[in-house]
Amino acid sequence: MDAVIKKLSSKGLRVTPQRVAVLDTVTRLNNHPGTGQIIAFIQKHHPSIATGTVYRILEILVQAGLIRKVRTGDDIMRYDAVLEKHHHLYSSKSERIDDHYDAKLDTLLDAYFKKNAIPGFTVEDIQLQLTGTFSKNKLKRKP
Repeated sequence: MDAVIKKLSSKGLRVTPQRVAVLDTVTRLNNHPGTGQIIAFIQKHHPSIATGTVYRILEILVQAGLIRKVRTGDDIMRYDAVLEKHHHLYSSKSERIDDHYDAKLDTLLDAYFKKNAIPGFTVEDIQLQLTGTFSKNKLKRKP
């Protein structure tokens, strides 16, 4: 809980029990939860927090850069509390999203856009979402 409070404070946000609960929930679920999953968890563990409040806090956390939105192939919004540079592997069949870390790919993409600048556009970040299916063998995950 202390880490969540420090994150909120570091962004100049007022630390409220509702904000702590929502940020803690997104971090705990750690599976790119959608609003439905987040709200179900909040209702179970913090029943006094209204659904509308959860939606408002999610937007505040995104605007503050504490979480990111991840859009699925079906255009469903999910949330990611991992802020380190990474990409996403998205299964169109199961809707599973896994984080993918690849320093070589990051270097390649950065070099490409430095060399091939897009006129009138400044690239701030590059996040790929690869769509496919996972095999039955478990994919190795990096922490």
